[in-house]
Amino acid sequence: MPPPTADLATTWTFLEEGVDHIMTKLQTGVSYSKYMSLYTVAYNYCTSSRMHGTPDSTVVGAGNRTAGANLMGSDLYNNLIRYFVAHLKGLKEQSDTVQDEALLRYYAGEWDRYTTGANYINRLFTYLNRHWVKRERDEGRKGVYPVYTLALVQWKSNFFLHVQSKHGKLAGAILRLIERQRNGEAIDQGLVKKVVDSFVSLGLDEADINKASLDVYKEHLETPFLEATEKYYQQESEAFLAESSVSDYLKKAEERLREEEDRVDRYLNAETRKQLVSKCEHVLIRQHSELMWDSFQSLLDFDKDEDLQRMIPEGLEPLRKKFEEHVKKAGLTAVSKLVGEGAEGVDGLDPKAYVDALLEVHRKNSETVTRSFRGEAGFVASLDKACREFVNRNAATGTSTTKSPELLAKHADMLLRKNNKMAEEEDLEGALNRVMVLFKYIEDKDVFQTFYTTKLSKRLIHNVSASDESEASMISKLKEACGFEYTNKLQRMFTDMSLSKDLTDQFKERMQQNHDDMDINFGIMVLGTNFWPLNAPNNDFIVPPEILPTYDRFSKYYQTKHSGRKLTWLWNYSKNELRTNYLNQKYTLMTSSYQMAVLLQYNNHDTLSLEELITATAISKEILVQVLSLLVKARILINEESDQYDLNPNFKSKKVRVNLNQPIKAEVKAESSEVLKTVDEDRKYVIQATIVRIMKARKTMKNQPLIQEVISQISQRFAPKIPDIKKAIDTLLEKEYIERVDGTRDTFAYVA
Repeated sequence: MPPPTADLATTWTFLEEGVDHIMTKLQTGVSYSKYMSLYTVAYNYCTSSRMHGTPDSTVVGAGNRTAGANLMGSDLYNNLIRYFVAHLKGLKEQSDTVQDEALLRYYAGEWDRYTTGANYINRLFTYLNRHWVKRERDEGRKGVYPVYTLALVQWKSNFFLHVQSKHGKLAGAILRLIERQRNGEAIDQGLVKKVVDSFVSLGLDEADINKASLDVYKEHLETPFLEATEKYYQQESEAFLAESSVSDYLKKAEERLREEEDRVDRYLNAETRKQLVSKCEHVLIRQHSELMWDSFQSLLDFDKDEDLQRMIPEGLEPLRKKFEEHVKKAGLTAVSKLVGEGAEGVDGLDPKAYVDALLEVHRKNSETVTRSFRGEAGFVASLDKACREFVNRNAATGTSTTKSPELLAKHADMLLRKNNKMAEEEDLEGALNRVMVLFKYIEDKDVFQTFYTTKLSKRLIHNVSASDESEASMISKLKEACGFEYTNKLQRMFTDMSLSKDLTDQFKERMQQNHDDMDINFGIMVLGTNFWPLNAPNNDFIVPPEILPTYDRFSKYYQTKHSGRKLTWLWNYSKNELRTNYLNQKYTLMTSSYQMAVLLQYNNHDTLSLEELITATAISKEILVQVLSLLVKARILINEESDQYDLNPNFKSKKVRVNLNQPIKAEVKAESSEVLKTVDEDRKYVIQATIVRIMKARKTMKNQPLIQEVISQISQRFAPKIPDIKKAIDTLLEKEYIERVDGTRDTFAYVA
């Protein structure tokens, strides 16, 4: 072992012999004492205070450094470079004699030996790395690296690039092995992985040598690999399609995609996955897109889920469009078939059948999106768009956008009624959830709201609601979908019902306290005008003497309790029970107030003319005729002479309780037109309120942006028409909520 004061020649002679042994004969072993001697000599030389320079001892790439102990580091560093260059020269010559798999085996063996040896040598020169190399790099010297990195840099420039320069000899050998594997042959995947990993290890980020860099891998292997992959699958796909069906081809393409993903896992870098999958999908699917599109429709028609799944590796816009058209067509066809089957046409359409037909189309295609397209966002959007189209515009709706919300509200009403077979047969909560599926697609949600409110009011008034829990659940769903304001009135209706029950109990208690016993059983509902969609009757009504005392007592009681309020009696919604005393069998007749008023006249008469009944009840002739026709149909009255009605002394019924309170046609027809009229009125105020709210926030705004903003804010509730918005602007100008800005034609300002 040279003394600490030995010169460079002596020191390097000793070190070189040890370095060469480690790099070429490591398998024979290195004793601990020998290794420590080498480490000590390298350490002593670097820490020596004497100059050991030679005239050409400047470090490669480090500039002309001639000062002090720094040269000692550069001497050792340069000698290491010379050693690596000489060592690799022998490997270069040997590599020229082999090719293909033999070249890969030779390369992998030498790479293992070289990197293992370089690791040991890196530790020998720890002091050089920590001090001289670190200082050089800190001062911005290019081309100076820790010893292990230096070994890799030399391998790349003096061996790797030499082998690669001969027509990409190394990468070419890998690609030929991969092609053999694609053709079904077994290959040594461990060998390929070892060589591929060397490509990754040779990458170097000059700015941060500790950071992984894939530049060598990408340039020398990934790029030619992707090109070869594209070429291979272009040839294979064309040949396979020429002799196979699209369905078989899709199975083959899926298999190939799986193989390529597996290839990345086994021996390629993970960064290649995205590009490789994209390239394969492009070659295997997109390049044959026209053929795919042609077969896509038949796969949809015959529910070939698995083949659809294979066709959608990453979602294709034309296929989304085609799927949207398919769903829309299926929805329109289902409704057309339903309308065609119904004898009564659109007006007699059964709400349940209509809703079920729409839901079935949605369910079937929703499952296709989930299963075949893996819930891909583009296909979900296409499904929603198509459903929105056929739910709002179909053979049942015609040009009207109010028919679907009306039928959906009527279906919900049937679900939420007592004695509902649908609710008994299946889970009511599930049925309500399905209503909400279609509700999401309804454009005119305000029409649904108004119809639903009207139907709810009837259920509550007539006490035919299935359960308070179901009603609350539905309101909760609507509130979640549209917000508090949408369901505010509905919730207030339940509050009124609760208050009315308390009020009835208090009234009865008061009557008992006053010993003012009522000879009839009586219940009252006091409902807020602002929350209930109920209209007072247009005609007069003479309260029958039999109920007049109770009517007067309650009116007075209510006025003493709430002096500022006015009661409007809704006789058209009231119902009564009458007991027959003129027959052998006693019957209880369930009637409307109008029917009650007519029947009570027969306490004093056996026969009455139409005119006499009009005078006695003050009911309008149009409604009275319909009331009488229901009583005649039920055989309570007999109409043998024109406009003359007799009490039937021989009335018989299988039921003791006879329900005569059937809806009058005029009322049913009026309900729909009243609802739509209410909707139109409400819309005017909603548009005006929205304009005022926008203008208050913006202060000034041009006409076109204002219209767009109004549409944007209201579209969740209904689709506003531009003429209606313009009319609302004119109304607000007249009312001086807004004004035109002087000197402009289309700019408005908010009037504070």
